Order: sequence, then structure tokens, then C-alpha cells
Amino acid sequence: MEHPVHALLADWESFYIIVGSCAGALTGLQFVVMALVADSRHGATTPEIAAFGTPTVLHFCAALLVSALLSAPWTWMAGVQVALGLCSLGGILYCGIVIRRARRTQAYRPELEDWIWHAALPLVAYLTLMVGAAILSSYPEPALSLTGATSLGLVFIGIHNAWDTITYLVTEAKKQD
Repeated sequence: MEHPVHALLADWESFYIIVGSCAGALTGLQFVVMALVADSRHGATTPEIAAFGTPTVLHFCAALLVSALLSAPWTWMAGVQVALGLCSLGGILYCGIVIRRARRTQAYRPELEDWIWHAALPLVAYLTLMVGAAILSSYPEPALSLTGATSLGLVFIGIHNAWDTITYLVTEAKKQD
């Protein structure tokens, strides 16, 4: 007999296979982006990488982790809630660290778009994940929708931020030529 938690999560299996696979692949791609940063003439300093590059990897990894958590053979709904809650709490705390790091950068001053994509949207995503974790046992369908939206949102945030890094490097390189 299938456990109720398995039945609830089974409908999301394909979704999390796709999102988790994308997040894993894009994590690898971010390493390529960092290699390009290292090879560029403009380069980036450690504070800028900590404020803008590392969080992108973390968001991809968070999407991968959520995908793995919701694909695991849980038998206890509270375990899923605790795991998602801890993931969201870690993300929220990390957003605070990212905001502090971005405020301290010297070589690059963040613009409004940077604050939106590197601070506000990730924070909203992790807060949404926390809400999803909190209501999972009472309202499973909306909670799983919130969790799915968060995972996909973190992937899109990461894609935007990786692209933003590359376009910044390309335009800065052209300015220096």
C-alpha cells in the first residue's frame, strides 16, 4: 500500500526531476561563468564574487535541494515540513548576508535592478518556501504549488543573475578596448 505522503508528492515527480536537473546543470554552468570572470581583463574582486556570484550558485543548489527533498520517499509529512523549513530559513539568513556583502562592495555599486534580482526576489522566494513548509500538512496542494513556484523561481533568478554577470563582463571589456 502506498503511503499518503508518497501519493501526495507523486504528482510532482516529473516537475522536480526537470527543475532539479536544470538546477544541477546550471550550477555547473555558473562555474564556467566564474572561469570567464577570472580570465577577463576587468575581473572581479572577492567581495563582488561573494555578493553576486556565490549567491547564484546557492540559489541553484537550493532549487536542487528542494527538488531532491520533494522527490525523496518520505513517510512522515512533518519531516518534509522541517526539511523545507530549514532550507527556507537558511535561504532567508543567507539573503541577509548577501545584502550586507552587496552594500560593502567597492569595485561595483549595485543598481536598483541588482537589488531586485540579487536581494529582493531571492528573499521573496525563501519566504514563500517558508510559507509553503508551514502550511504543507494543512493545505498540501497550495503548499506544493508555492514550493514548486519557489524552486522554479530560484532557477530563473539564477539564470538572470548568471546572464547579468556575463553581459556586465562583456560590456566592461568593450569599454576597456
